[in-house]
Amino acid sequence: MEVKVTAASDSDLAGAKQLLSPLTDLFPRLKLIWGDSHYGGTLIAWVKEQLGCDIHVVHRLGIASDASAMESKSETTVSKPGFQPLPRRWVVERSFAWVTRWRRLCRDHEGLPASSEAFIKLSASRRMLSHLAPAFP
Repeated sequence: MEVKVTAASDSDLAGAKQLLSPLTDLFPRLKLIWGDSHYGGTLIAWVKEQLGCDIHVVHRLGIASDASAMESKSETTVSKPGFQPLPRRWVVERSFAWVTRWRRLCRDHEGLPASSEAFIKLSASRRMLSHLAPAFP
């Protein structure tokens, strides 16, 4: 839908606001946004107030889902050992895997964020086109 590449020194909250602000004009039917634990807290209220959408935050297993529990990190939780997929998190990770199949996108070689955004969009477009019109053997 949209891509925003920011510097590593920028906060996730600032990047999310830059990404989400134009989305409501492009996609007026957008009602639900999924995000990981970095996008909880004040962003949830900002998105609800400014964009009229809901954010569902995917938390690590064993972590409480309310915002007050996110602030206090003194308590530790015990979870089962081994790999456990998080609900809806696999969608994001799968998308990252598709993008990084392109050799140019597996490392950050671009000088400008706009160049990185363009190559990510190109990669996603190529993936969508391959599903619409698969190659003949």
